[in-house]
Amino acid sequence: MSAPAIAIQRAGLVTSVGLSAGAACAAIRAKVQNPSDTGFMNSGGQWISGHQVPLGQPLRGLPKLARMAAMAIEEALDGIPLTEWRQLTLLLCVAEPERPGRMAGLDDKLFSLIEAELGARFAENSAIVARGRVAVAVALSQARAFVAKEPAARVLVVAVDSLLTWQTLQHYDQRGRLLSETNSDGFMPGEAAGALLLGKPAGQAGELLCTGVGFAREPAPMDSGEPLRAEGLSQAIKAVLADAGAQLHEMDFRIADVSGEQYYFKEAALSLSRTMRTLKEEFDLWHPAECTGEVGAAAGTTLLALAKAACDKRYAKGPHILVHMANDAGERAALTLRYQGNA
Repeated sequence: MSAPAIAIQRAGLVTSVGLSAGAACAAIRAKVQNPSDTGFMNSGGQWISGHQVPLGQPLRGLPKLARMAAMAIEEALDGIPLTEWRQLTLLLCVAEPERPGRMAGLDDKLFSLIEAELGARFAENSAIVARGRVAVAVALSQARAFVAKEPAARVLVVAVDSLLTWQTLQHYDQRGRLLSETNSDGFMPGEAAGALLLGKPAGQAGELLCTGVGFAREPAPMDSGEPLRAEGLSQAIKAVLADAGAQLHEMDFRIADVSGEQYYFKEAALSLSRTMRTLKEEFDLWHPAECTGEVGAAAGTTLLALAKAACDKRYAKGPHILVHMANDAGERAALTLRYQGNA
């Protein structure tokens, strides 16, 4: 293990199916969906549907991202005095620089907008993690290393993203990647925000621990034209298992950021065939994007908040969870989670 385990102590979540972690995870468990008309048309003249977060006020762009992030943070830090927030390192996960239609200001304006929304300040060593769907895994790895050096420290990982801008929708529509009446091999775009408070494990029942992190790169990413063999995700899974000192068959189920496209479901299946050495009768794959839509950088917080809720509410398939994420650029990430059950 490259660093000790880190505890996911609290979670906040804002999605189209719930404005809190409790509401959103209950909706995901019930497979509730809430798509609506985005007001944009695709190239076939059909209205594009998406998973929009209903805030009750007409916000768009960076102000909406800041508001969603602030709501998730307020939930995750509920009960913690505002005076203590300044000691928290905040790792803000956003879309990767190459994402089509990426909002201007994510790297230099969004952080201050979030602080203004909250009326609070965070630690000076806070940072932006612009790695898209693998950003939360990257931030978790950084937080784990930081807490290993500073055991008393806590880190707040926040992720926020929206694919509901015309430039982004137009790009994916032109490439046939949006779900529509005439295209079943696509995803439904969405937006979301999440926050995770991380710290040193207390050794108590009811803790969700991240015990391993693994990364790799896929040599045949989507649209590369190369045959997919899931080499990147397989390597990331092998790396996380080595980091955690675990075997794949010991994991009870999987949660992933797959959002509807055959490429990513095929990758998940191929990676399993390349890494599973002991046959399991069942190995469920949970994919909350079927309810929230494709939410980009915010996907990671959704996966981990769902894992925590499933364990806390006792509907998880078991205490050992494999989480994996992938972005279009070819980056792959995997996490192992272990829940310290109640007596």
